[in-house]
Amino acid sequence: MSQAILVFNAGSSSLKFSLFPADLSAPWLHGQIEGLASEPTLRAHTPQGEVVLQHAWPVGQPLSHDEALSHLMAALGPFLRGHTLCAVGHRVVHGGARFGEPTVLTAEVLAELDHLVHLAPLHQPHNLSPVRALQRVAPQLTQVACFDTAFHATCSDVVQRFALPRELHDAGVRRYGFHGLSYEYIASQLPHVDPQAAAGRVVVMHLGNGASLCGLSGARSVATSMGFTALDGLMMGTRCGSLDAGVLLWLMDERGMGARQIEHLLYAESGLLGVSGLSGDMRTLLASERVEARQAVELYVHRITRELGSVAAVLGGLDAIVFTAGIGERAAVIREAVCRQAAWLGVRLDEAVNRAAPVLPDGQSLRISAPDSGVRVWVMPTDEELMIARHTRRLALGH
Repeated sequence: MSQAILVFNAGSSSLKFSLFPADLSAPWLHGQIEGLASEPTLRAHTPQGEVVLQHAWPVGQPLSHDEALSHLMAALGPFLRGHTLCAVGHRVVHGGARFGEPTVLTAEVLAELDHLVHLAPLHQPHNLSPVRALQRVAPQLTQVACFDTAFHATCSDVVQRFALPRELHDAGVRRYGFHGLSYEYIASQLPHVDPQAAAGRVVVMHLGNGASLCGLSGARSVATSMGFTALDGLMMGTRCGSLDAGVLLWLMDERGMGARQIEHLLYAESGLLGVSGLSGDMRTLLASERVEARQAVELYVHRITRELGSVAAVLGGLDAIVFTAGIGERAAVIREAVCRQAAWLGVRLDEAVNRAAPVLPDGQSLRISAPDSGVRVWVMPTDEELMIARHTRRLALGH
């Protein structure tokens, strides 16, 4: 009987999953239950795009994460016949200062991760919910936590510090960085795509609803735009990115806003949505003729330009740029605008290749820089789920 590995990526209103054979030769299926709080729907497909699971719950019948997991495990039953589920891997946003690598989830580890909820209140509780649900129904099943912060543990002490009293740093107030699983996957693929870049200085741009940059030197993280939380750095779909802390004091003093109100403003009402007043979805903004939509896109590119210059300075130069994630992989006009602003770094884009770039199949990359560009520019699909599956197999099966 062959073995299987299941991967979960639980968000505030969704439960994404992937099912792999233990040899990770090719995933069996990917899918998610989304809209948990309002209109839950289940949909799963094979890597070839064939829909193999589909279900919709009545409107107004929300599902808890535990209920969603129960439905999902039942639905996956037929796909597991003849196979043994040997381990489950979970994306966990925050590993804090202690967890710098994937870890088998024990009661002790879970208790420590609970103490990090205040560092990622909108993510961490949902990441851990499926872990506990599975422990109740399958206590002997090996579960592995893969942390979005872990890849950045290689950043130096100076990079991780804020200019705050040392006691606060020792208490955990430091730059952690996020999207680490995405960056780790790109770093693992670069030697096959561009060996010279992999050994040199690269800025990877993870541009999706959440967005950040990471500077790689020799495929190791040395700088990243996100910090203590996933709010810092770039402008995002609904998150503000870097913000003068004095604005928070003003909101409290002049608007009388409390912590939870400010949290909602910064996480859910800002970014592309806040500036445009229209949408946090880049596709909607690029299709719009509204002045506010154009301004939101211009600010988005401007923030990337500033962060790119900052990270390139830390690297001491630049050999390559990699665009990845939803916007990075699909929005040619954003890539073009960013590369135009980066011409001072030696970037020259092949505009025809960039605009004709297809949605790339899993594992395939495309160079979009001109042959004489001083900095090579790539579009590379990321695969956080496969990265989680690799770590899970190593810890559960020893290879």
